[in-house]
Amino acid sequence: MTLDRSKRRQVVLNVPNSKYGFFMKLLKHFEYVRIEDNDGDSREVIMDNFNEAFQNMKLIKDGKLEGRPAEELLNEL
Repeated sequence: MTLDRSKRRQVVLNVPNSKYGFFMKLLKHFEYVRIEDNDGDSREVIMDNFNEAFQNMKLIKDGKLEGRPAEELLNEL
């Protein structure tokens, strides 16, 4: 069964951790439900990002990498 993407709706649900497994198994039985499990980045990815940021700060402090003013970064948002 193929559904037109323009005729789909998105639902965000908050489910207690204790019921999460059961709930996901239940949803997988519905062929028309597409599940995007988005728990965010893993601890390893987060730690790698922090390590890279600290290495870049050290390089900027040592004059080996050019930094940007925080105001410039905020203006991009």
